[in-house]
Amino acid sequence: MSNYLAFDLGAESGRAMLGTFAGGKLHLEELHRFANEPVRVSTGLYWDTLRLFHEMRQGLRIAGDRKLKLDGIAVDTWGVDFGLVGADGSLVDNPRHYRDPRTNGMMERLFEVMPRDAVFAETGVQFMQLNSLYQLYAMKLAGAPGLGAARKLLFMPDLFNFWLTGEQKVELTIASTSQFYNPSEMRWSTEIFDALGLDKDLLGEVLPPGVLLGALTDEAQDFSGLGPVPVFTTASHDTASAVAAVPAATRGDWCYISSGTWSLMGVELDEPIINPQALDLNLTNEVGAEGKVRLLKNIAGLWLLQECRKDWALAGREMSYEMLARMAGEATPFLAVIDPDAFLEPGHMPDRIKDYCTRTGQRAPIQPAQFVRVILESLALRYRQVLEGIEKLLARRLETIHIVGGGSKNQVLNQFVADATGLTVVAGPAEATAAGNILVQAMGAGQLQGLSAVREVIRNSFPLRRFEPESTVGWDRAYSRFQELTAR
Repeated sequence: MSNYLAFDLGAESGRAMLGTFAGGKLHLEELHRFANEPVRVSTGLYWDTLRLFHEMRQGLRIAGDRKLKLDGIAVDTWGVDFGLVGADGSLVDNPRHYRDPRTNGMMERLFEVMPRDAVFAETGVQFMQLNSLYQLYAMKLAGAPGLGAARKLLFMPDLFNFWLTGEQKVELTIASTSQFYNPSEMRWSTEIFDALGLDKDLLGEVLPPGVLLGALTDEAQDFSGLGPVPVFTTASHDTASAVAAVPAATRGDWCYISSGTWSLMGVELDEPIINPQALDLNLTNEVGAEGKVRLLKNIAGLWLLQECRKDWALAGREMSYEMLARMAGEATPFLAVIDPDAFLEPGHMPDRIKDYCTRTGQRAPIQPAQFVRVILESLALRYRQVLEGIEKLLARRLETIHIVGGGSKNQVLNQFVADATGLTVVAGPAEATAAGNILVQAMGAGQLQGLSAVREVIRNSFPLRRFEPESTVGWDRAYSRFQELTAR
């Protein structure tokens, strides 16, 4: 029996998850959960990074108090965001939230120096203003003092790994989210840094997933009572860990949706696809476990529902996600359709959805059940649109959609996806990211050989649910309307 600790940090919360691996099965236990709430001050929107690390230390202490013998620790987080570290190892610029407005208009300004197609040829990454590239370029144009004092750029999991071990290294899957990493040549795109006048010395050594990074620092050992536990690089981008845990038994006939705050929909390939068609579809080529490429699309996801739920709670209507899903299943279908990616900014989400529907000549939702139904149906339509683009690029049909992550528990959305796409949906595991984090550690420790072994453990360890298409009534008409709206 082996015990691994996964720190899994998402946009809403973080967890310290204990994974016990024995007899070919994985058992997960949550040791510690904590909120992840950004902080807005006059200069921007920041992650509360030191508080997050404090909570991670609490997770270590809980493990130590239980006298657990850990065989490994690893960290995964969301992508693109980073901290800057000075010559003495201090944090000289606190990580900004990817929704911080400093990147507004930054893509267009960068393309004046390096054209859009040239950036894509170097990186194969989807264009989103939140990408690390535009955050960094915004700092340069603003003359940010932290950039001048910085000696190394560390993405969020790398920063936490540095504080756990003292090692300033960069993990491969998280580096590939930045839009200044070349997945074809598996190296930093120094050409982009040269073109933009950025300091290449900020770019550290890149390590693949499943590599021993080091042991807990002496201070962390004393604090937690855990001793010199090995710390591994895992698939440190949370989506990369989630995709590693997709319970697919075959090659090539499936795609995945990692469903949570964001929906990340794509396929797993041996090589990146960087061509004009992929550029036109605005797909991204990010690196996964075992050197695989995750060809995918970032979609706004359940973020819209999370924001609506916050507004309703402030108005005194506290409702669980389970209640909202049940209400949506009973609401009138196809009241309106929206483009989920038109709602990336936080705040006043119900009002913004109503305004969108009014502007586009549709009936606006009024009751929470109607809002939720509109959101879930529109997400399913967006998945269909992305699926068709990927199938056209690959010149083949896919048969199964694997939905993993917290969103896989939303049975109403799962059925909508099956109905909208006409494909079989396999839902689960909900804890794919933590499971993938842990099993990639097990790969690094030599207990598992490759992704096929990881996925066999997943299939043996977690219940999965299948959803077959039940009704196509209304979906084709709604999809035609959706395509009209998103083509504007």
